Amino acid sequence: MTGRRDMIKLAGAGLLGSAFVPGAAEGSGKAGPSSCRLPAPPRWATGLDGQRKADLGDGRFLNPVMAGDHPDPSILKDGRDYYMTFSTFDSYPGLVIWHSRDLVNWRPVGPALTRNIGSVWAPELCKHEGRYYLYIPTKGPNTSWVIWADRIEGPWSEPVDLDLPDHIDPGHAVGEDGSRWLFLSGGDRVRLSDDGLRRIGEPEHVYDPWHYPADWVVEGFSPEGPKILRRGAWFYMITAVGGTAGPPTGHMVIAARSRSIHGPWEDCPHNPVVRTQSHDEKWWSRGHATLVEGPGGDWWSVYHGYEAGFWTLGRQTLLDPVEWTADGWFRMTGGDLSRPLATPAGGTSGPHGMALSDDFASLDLGAKWNFFRPAPDERSRARVEGGVLVLKARGSAPVDSSPLLLIAGDQAYRFECDIEISPGGTAGLILFYDDRLYCGLGFDAERFVTHQYGIERGRPANPHGRRMRMRVTNDRHIVTYDTSGDGGKTWVRFDRGMEVSGYHHNVRGGFLMLRPGLYSAGDGEARFSNFTFRALG
Repeated sequence: MTGRRDMIKLAGAGLLGSAFVPGAAEGSGKAGPSSCRLPAPPRWATGLDGQRKADLGDGRFLNPVMAGDHPDPSILKDGRDYYMTFSTFDSYPGLVIWHSRDLVNWRPVGPALTRNIGSVWAPELCKHEGRYYLYIPTKGPNTSWVIWADRIEGPWSEPVDLDLPDHIDPGHAVGEDGSRWLFLSGGDRVRLSDDGLRRIGEPEHVYDPWHYPADWVVEGFSPEGPKILRRGAWFYMITAVGGTAGPPTGHMVIAARSRSIHGPWEDCPHNPVVRTQSHDEKWWSRGHATLVEGPGGDWWSVYHGYEAGFWTLGRQTLLDPVEWTADGWFRMTGGDLSRPLATPAGGTSGPHGMALSDDFASLDLGAKWNFFRPAPDERSRARVEGGVLVLKARGSAPVDSSPLLLIAGDQAYRFECDIEISPGGTAGLILFYDDRLYCGLGFDAERFVTHQYGIERGRPANPHGRRMRMRVTNDRHIVTYDTSGDGGKTWVRFDRGMEVSGYHHNVRGGFLMLRPGLYSAGDGEARFSNFTFRALG
């Protein structure tokens, strides 16, 4: 039977509705005055470090297929293999490519982008005539780039600037005449050269996207993320409108089709084909979809959404079954994605995700650890030696130290690490949204330093000196810190707890997530070892 505390958590997340009766005694066997007993919500399977995973092991899966911040998914079917990548914004190495053979279980291949070219927004991964391409829009500078590789594992080329300052979210397409195009935000497109490495001419407007009714609660029109699919005699254009965040009911997916890549485009009579109807649903702001053929010949869609009550986890990747209708259109059949669905037929399952715990036998930059907004020489700051991550100090605090960060996709987790600092150094563990919004605990040889709201606030005495083990627990936005002077045999709770449910895009902007990580500032180097991560369920 679900306990009262669990039910209160669910009610607070908007997942129970009016049937929950607080007056029912926990463990009494009675359902309370309503005589209604609520079923337990579905649970995910657990994988490495106890992290949740979608594959339930019984022929079903429970979204998300990629937990944590994996927005704007771009998916490529390449024979029996599927590859997917996501917006990585200011994190480098970036554009980590993931591999699957069943659309549910995914493992990292590695990062495709190692040089900081700006904040990376919705990329496009595609393959044309045996070569892989990534089209990459950036902010600061505002443009789009292309990189290419002959093998998905790389090496990937240096970025080539396509000089597209006024558009985002390129979607690659090949016309019936063999011409190559990038479809762009706002209903525009631009011609590509045959080798895909430069644009020809200026962008042109080719489509006025379908508009929702004027009284819907949305963030803004914002047509973006056009993806082109050719199936049979039709080209389908799948577009996101309504704004990426803001009200949970804003973001949505619309469709149009044409018999030619050159139009005209007719709107789907069933638009929008995906939309969060109410903030009571499990997944908010669902949108930015791509259709892909499954391993068994059926069809699926990947898109992103925010988990109800957990904007801090960023936009997570969702998998929705697709049905083609007699009139040549399609519809999504997964409902609100709050319940388990049948796993795609015909695929081969494998391991999912990766451990976030790290013994630092090697330096896993890209797939696991990323620098935030790195300088050109950032990579030279980090090395491993004898199971220790040695991180050269930079800046004075997380705001200017380019911390090393992870993507954690669970609602509750704990991470801890042994930390030793050089004289004059400051280091610690953090939960980091961006350089203006973070929290955590650091120390120098004499004092702790508390980070809250992106500000260094308190400096109580440090009894451990230049070496200690530190632990951070994020239990559904309630953050606590513990320290140990004997390597974790005994712990002392640090006298500063925090609540971080507001550390997200709708407060700060930026489309990011709250990420666990570590930093080294001041002088000298910090040494990190025995890093462990554990999801708490």
